[in-house]
Amino acid sequence: MAAGVPPDALGRRISCGTDHGTVRYVGSVSRTAGIWLGVEWDDPQRGKHDGSYEGTQYFKCRHPKGGSFIRPNKANFGVDFVTAVKDRYGLNDKQDVQYGTGNTVVFGTKTVEFVGMDSVAEQQRQVQLNKLVDISVRECAVSHAGQEEEISRTCANMRHINLSKNLISSWETVIAIASQVQNLETLNVSENKMRFPSTSTFISSAFSNLKILALNQTEITWTEVLLCAQGWPVLEELYLSSNNITVLERPDNVLQTLKLLDLSDNQLLDGNQLHLIAELPRLEQLILRNTGISSIHFPDAGFGCKTKMFPSLKRLAINDNKISQWSSINELDKLPSLRALQCNNNPLMDTEKNPETLIQLIIAKISQLEVLNNCEILPAERRGAELDYRKIYGKDWLEAGGHWNPEKNKPSEEFLAAHPRYPALCLKYGAPEEGELKGRQPLTLKNQLLTLTIKCPEKPEQKPVEKKLPESMTIQKVKGLLYRLFKIPGSELKLSYESSKLEGKEVELDNDLKPLQFYSIESGDCVLVRW
Repeated sequence: MAAGVPPDALGRRISCGTDHGTVRYVGSVSRTAGIWLGVEWDDPQRGKHDGSYEGTQYFKCRHPKGGSFIRPNKANFGVDFVTAVKDRYGLNDKQDVQYGTGNTVVFGTKTVEFVGMDSVAEQQRQVQLNKLVDISVRECAVSHAGQEEEISRTCANMRHINLSKNLISSWETVIAIASQVQNLETLNVSENKMRFPSTSTFISSAFSNLKILALNQTEITWTEVLLCAQGWPVLEELYLSSNNITVLERPDNVLQTLKLLDLSDNQLLDGNQLHLIAELPRLEQLILRNTGISSIHFPDAGFGCKTKMFPSLKRLAINDNKISQWSSINELDKLPSLRALQCNNNPLMDTEKNPETLIQLIIAKISQLEVLNNCEILPAERRGAELDYRKIYGKDWLEAGGHWNPEKNKPSEEFLAAHPRYPALCLKYGAPEEGELKGRQPLTLKNQLLTLTIKCPEKPEQKPVEKKLPESMTIQKVKGLLYRLFKIPGSELKLSYESSKLEGKEVELDNDLKPLQFYSIESGDCVLVRW
């Protein structure tokens, strides 16, 4: 092997300036002198060809112009882990700021020489390295573990390591580093294109305490994840975005402690792939952003029932996908533990012109949802959404066989498939009355005015007052009106209302910036004023 070229250069990761690549060939090239490295570049625009030169194929590239030849002296094969840590934290020989250069210490203008200062400086560096708990050597060209046991001697207290975007070529290198860190809890090796075991191998104890692992942009497959996962007995969070994972397999006896799984930016074959990971018992958060899924279905549960899949799932992100049908939103109500959902940037979002209407429909369709697109769902907002949903689809319910009389109430399978929560909403609020189901009237000023009765429960001597108020009037402006009406400071007022259709139920008007229509107040309702 030529000088400057490691004996294991083939397959190694290198950097050249700001570019990264993988060595695919080491040797001579026709009609040229000396040794060349054939490199497949991460960024194909850095390359010139597909690994062939003057009709001879020296190596292969995935991209037709992803490869080129460089001289070995242009390639950086990287450094060992401890060297990178010392460089990153200014603790190497060249940066020994405490003792200056050589064996001298400066006191004012005098330079005093000490015998054995090199060893003292080294001891000081050792102490400082051993104090490090959270270490980041991102983009420090780390390629190998270094001398045997050097990491355990110098960085004994590390718990959290960021090794992202380095020159690590294989999972074995990661094991060699991690096996020297006794209490490793968090490891980020993202943006290292490396080789992973393809068959069951010796299970290392290097990750016996590991709880968080990031493998984004490492080209790992799901099969390789499951093989490696045998060595992750207590892992709780696994990040796998941008790995070209298309198919999943059941994780039998592995990943059983997992609470968070991120599969973002992997184009899954279809939504049914999710069924293969649906039995993970402790999974609380699943991130599926930009995975190409167009539908979600839990076939084990019927209308209004809960699925046995994803029993612990509380938070789900399905934004930036291809979901276009409301049936997928209906299916999410089957998840027994779902509390938070992100679903922005799906074709479904374009089905309603008014974004507020869209949000209300989602809230009404998923009964236990507490957070939607990072916004908390207030109790009054849920109540308003469910009442509106019940009213809007009441006519369809009647036409499909719905009836106020429970004995005659037999809505069609088609209606229940489209509106599986409708029966539950009728039980919660009562079946919609005929007067509620009239078609929407033109939005004239008269139609927008609400006739409301205003009462002061704490002042029985105050007679109820009837007022006509625009449904677009904010609670803050209503308080201002009542201040003038009752001669009391608006800031001290507490408002609520009772619906004429739901006796005994009182709803607080607790957001000054919201309009009356936000709370689904209707003509005939009673506003209660307290202070």
